[in-house]
Amino acid sequence: MKFKDFIAMPQVNSGAFQVWSRNFLYFKKTWLVSLFWIVLEPVVYLGAIGFGLGAFVNNMGGIPYIEFFFPALLSTTAMMVAFFEATYGNYTKLTHQKTYATIMLTRVGPEEIVAGELLWAASKGFFGVIGVTIVAMFFGLIDSYKIIFALPILFLMSALFSCIGMIFTSFARNYDSFIYSTSGLIVPMSLLSGTYFPLEQLPSGLRYLSYLFPLTHGVAAVRGVLHDGTSWVVGVHILVLLLATWLFMNVAFFRIRGKLLK
Repeated sequence: MKFKDFIAMPQVNSGAFQVWSRNFLYFKKTWLVSLFWIVLEPVVYLGAIGFGLGAFVNNMGGIPYIEFFFPALLSTTAMMVAFFEATYGNYTKLTHQKTYATIMLTRVGPEEIVAGELLWAASKGFFGVIGVTIVAMFFGLIDSYKIIFALPILFLMSALFSCIGMIFTSFARNYDSFIYSTSGLIVPMSLLSGTYFPLEQLPSGLRYLSYLFPLTHGVAAVRGVLHDGTSWVVGVHILVLLLATWLFMNVAFFRIRGKLLK
């Protein structure tokens, strides 16, 4: 892959939105079941970790534990839902269903397919975030306008992990291939990115390593917006997310486009 591929802007048109619309039309038929499953797990974590474990923790960083944990829950929801949609869902369309090969019989090209699928996975991750946010309102966790500024960051995270998921899809040989990315990347990130406890509690080696995880910057940005408002530190974390999204998006385009044109 040449350097210009990392910095190029993928050329897409209305075909990408047609691919997105196809996925959305299918989602509309099963939206109740889909939203139930993508929201249920985070809500269980909210109850078990946020309120259950939180009852034994007086505060975390000077704030109630549930308020410390909630921004991380939103961030991990964006990561999980977008990643799994971009991996298992897209792998099925790419291989077993031959959906992409069928779409390419129309005027929609490879780049439009990739763009549409990345946008859809990001959208589904964001739907999960909105679902958890609505549920959290009933627990009194959303009582500030600051959530409005956190939502764009969460959509950016959904987009980032949809790109990462698409890259793993391009290398996958079967469904079992995703065990490596899930157990080797997603699960460690969900534990070591400042989600359940401050990064300062980690050994110095792991603490420095955690800053290589995109989720670390997402959690820090969302937590910073919800608790402290915007600041230059939050801006740095958002910049890291933007650069990572740009990089992984171009890699995803390059990899999937190559597979579709074989």
